[in-house]
Amino acid sequence: MRIALSQLTTGPDPGKNLRLVEEWTRRAADAGARVIVFPEASMACFGTPLAPLAQPLDGPWADGVREIAEATGTVVVAGMFTPADGGRVANTLLATGPGVEESYDKIHLYDAFGFRESETVAPGSRPTVIDVDGIRLGLATCYDVRFPELFRAHADAGAVGTLLAASWGAGPGKLDQWELLVRARALDATVWVAAVGQADPGTGPSAVPTGIGHSLVVGPDGTVRASLGAEPELLVTDLDVEEVGAVREKTSVLANRRPEVWR
Repeated sequence: MRIALSQLTTGPDPGKNLRLVEEWTRRAADAGARVIVFPEASMACFGTPLAPLAQPLDGPWADGVREIAEATGTVVVAGMFTPADGGRVANTLLATGPGVEESYDKIHLYDAFGFRESETVAPGSRPTVIDVDGIRLGLATCYDVRFPELFRAHADAGAVGTLLAASWGAGPGKLDQWELLVRARALDATVWVAAVGQADPGTGPSAVPTGIGHSLVVGPDGTVRASLGAEPELLVTDLDVEEVGAVREKTSVLANRRPEVWR
């Protein structure tokens, strides 16, 4: 399966960001990508008041993404914000395109490194997978990468890969953590992990997670197969679905689990 990671930088205007999604989707489709993954907060960057911008999944921004996916014959995965109870929003990944219509609300909220996502965002509660041309892929968002259980849940649901969208916070050691965690989650679940982050906006330190770039695709054996730097860039690569079965046969980490010990 050919996928594309769209490492861009979004701003506070959903309309302008939707035009970016269209531009990058067309570029990826021209390169033969079947699935195009955009970062967390593609609809509007963090640091923007989220509740006034949130839209339902049948609202104009999501419908715009659907039209882009339909026009290009691709599956587009993009981060947006949807209304939630208590004046908060859900940090949502929309996955849409011919034969695919699903959404995932971020389960693990980024209450870390001095930021409290839970003050404005309500947590999701449902692991989510999508099927594209008979290939099953899980969905995850940013801070989720620190929790191996989600990636194993994708594998248990039949996924051979996880699409991870992020707006990774900058800071000392954060790039090392990003790369280490993405590789570890691939090993934990013996799945492909395609991790796309917002590009580095180049504005210096920020009180909110903006982005550091360095999107990467990791194989089910934990090796990096493709990666980007900090600047906006499109990464197009192929996932060898058959490799997952071969790696699982060798390592057997899923088969050798003993969940009864930890209950």
